[in-house]
Amino acid sequence: MLARLLYRDGLMLVIDKPAGFAVHRGPKGGEALDDYFDALRFGLPRNPALAHRLDRDTSGCLVLGRHRKALALLGKLFKQGKIGKTYWAVVEGGPEAAEGRIDIALSKRDESRGWWMKADAHGLPSVTTWKVLGRGDGLTWLALEPLTGRTHQLRVHCAEMGFPVVGDAIYGKALRSGGPPLHLHARDVTVPISKNKPPVTVTAPVPAHMRELLGKCGWKGDG
Repeated sequence: MLARLLYRDGLMLVIDKPAGFAVHRGPKGGEALDDYFDALRFGLPRNPALAHRLDRDTSGCLVLGRHRKALALLGKLFKQGKIGKTYWAVVEGGPEAAEGRIDIALSKRDESRGWWMKADAHGLPSVTTWKVLGRGDGLTWLALEPLTGRTHQLRVHCAEMGFPVVGDAIYGKALRSGGPPLHLHARDVTVPISKNKPPVTVTAPVPAHMRELLGKCGWKGDG
């Protein structure tokens, strides 16, 4: 866990979440990332806690609050949309334009499985902007910025637009087992944590499982 620490100050930590790990234990139990937060106390009496969430299969920047006051502040910043988040994705096919905006409302597909989302004209407003960073081999490398924070928003939006994220076994074309892992990575996060200092921007290195396809799209392997 210490090896995955990207940033630390008195209020927050940012870690590089590995793909394939749930951030907290679900109803079925099992191992979760927050089981290991004790190693990130750095002298404080309590473990840090999640300020937001990433999907189990999404890698990259995950923000933790170091104490209750910090968590309240971070929660407020996330809710107000003041924290900038950029994701890198490799998608099948891709948009024709160089950049754009997706405005598709989302709702739960099944109340018993609250994470399973669908496009719904009567759902919650959901907005994502995207920019093409490269193309190759029938794939596109996108930078995605969610302007709202709905569950699985980026995955549903990409699938609804006809360019699902590679490895998405829920909303895309990937097999439920034996296919490639999800190619979605929380690349950057920008947090205005202090009133008197510039916002903190943290970048997570590209995970091993995305390097090959990003390379096919023109990524030069620069971290």
